[in-house]
Amino acid sequence: MVLREQAAQGVEKLVRWAAGVRLEDIPDAARSRMALIIGDDTAAILSAQDEPEVFAFQKKLIQDTKGKTATLLRKNAPKVDVLSAALGNGLAASWNELDEGYRKSPCHAGIYLLPALFAVAEEDGLAAGEVMRAGAVAYEITARFARTWRSMMPPLHPHGVFNAVGAAAAVGLAKKLDAEALLLAVSGAATMVSPGPYDHAIQGVLVRNAWAAAGAQTGMLAVELARAGIGGAASSPFDVYATGFRAETQAEHLTAQLGIEWAVCDGYHKLYASCQYSHAGLDSLAELLRKRPELRGGEAIESIVLETDPYGITLNNYRPATTLAAKFSLPHALAAAAVYGDAGVASFSSASLSDPRVARLRSVVALKPHPDVRPWPNDRPARVTLALKSGERLSAECSSARGGPDRPFSEDEIAAKIRALSASSAPGLMNSLEKLNSSEMQFRDWLSSVFR
Repeated sequence: MVLREQAAQGVEKLVRWAAGVRLEDIPDAARSRMALIIGDDTAAILSAQDEPEVFAFQKKLIQDTKGKTATLLRKNAPKVDVLSAALGNGLAASWNELDEGYRKSPCHAGIYLLPALFAVAEEDGLAAGEVMRAGAVAYEITARFARTWRSMMPPLHPHGVFNAVGAAAAVGLAKKLDAEALLLAVSGAATMVSPGPYDHAIQGVLVRNAWAAAGAQTGMLAVELARAGIGGAASSPFDVYATGFRAETQAEHLTAQLGIEWAVCDGYHKLYASCQYSHAGLDSLAELLRKRPELRGGEAIESIVLETDPYGITLNNYRPATTLAAKFSLPHALAAAAVYGDAGVASFSSASLSDPRVARLRSVVALKPHPDVRPWPNDRPARVTLALKSGERLSAECSSARGGPDRPFSEDEIAAKIRALSASSAPGLMNSLEKLNSSEMQFRDWLSSVFR
């Protein structure tokens, strides 16, 4: 009971703080990071627009739309109603596994909050700076929930258990709910999250890619309910995550260094189109391929041994049937990266699933526990050993993959990724990010500039 009360007090303090944050209260570093997250996640959404399932779903949304007040992030920027925009962009957000994530606990707060926030901000005529404020503060709430109740994965996936919280926080902040109403919305949303199975990602069950969309819809509902006086209690998140989902509770993470440390500054970005738990292994393999470029293609490789962290060991699907399963398969990731020379989108395409060269290498990958898993940020290490057909053995190790706050990509590297993913459909995206701090420019005008 004492822990429940501590968690409830922490949730209430966090939400009351959030309701009072102004754009000028957010440090420049956090604002810059939020702008980069918006650019990165928007590019990730755009990258999936031609995936057959995403294309089919978005086409149906366009045909059936009940209005034209918000934008689907795809070529020609079609207008749909606010809910359709949130759903269509939410479905695409994690499809190619190129979205940004939070490094201190399993959580992708950006894609939980941005699809709903974008749609509402455009329909309501919010200033671009207000989107930045709502985004950064909602990210804070979501990430702190994820750190407080982090022990649910596995068996549960964070896209299911935190999605609605992020969306409700962002939309509630965008609509300037007072502290009492925002608490109703966020705590109410926590009771409407889903126990999405972690294993669905590994097995490639495609509904996993819809969890961000479902969270957007639920979060928007939670806000409308709160405006009518309907919502949860400050203790509701504990009742769901600790009592219902059996997670351990570290309530101090709800309020420690609140307003001083910003979660957006602890995120990571991806250049590899796969689960982040594969990235240290892919960094290790990339080092070997740089030193020995003749190994690209995979013909000279007899077998691959990967020593990885406990979560990495779970990515053990040797016969991925879908592109999602490939992105959560370490055997596939290593095999495809060796064959194609990198771990970009092509390495996890439908064609890669049936490539006989990739299939051969997948079958000779061995996953073993890494002997020296250390505290964050070295909690996801990897060591790759290649046995060559010549009898030679090569090894490389990575204690923490590039892209996180301890080993960040340069802004130029992230900018190059954003431009590559958005050039054909939203050529103004990267150059428009610096305008997001504006309190005078409407978000809908900023979004129009992205597609010009």
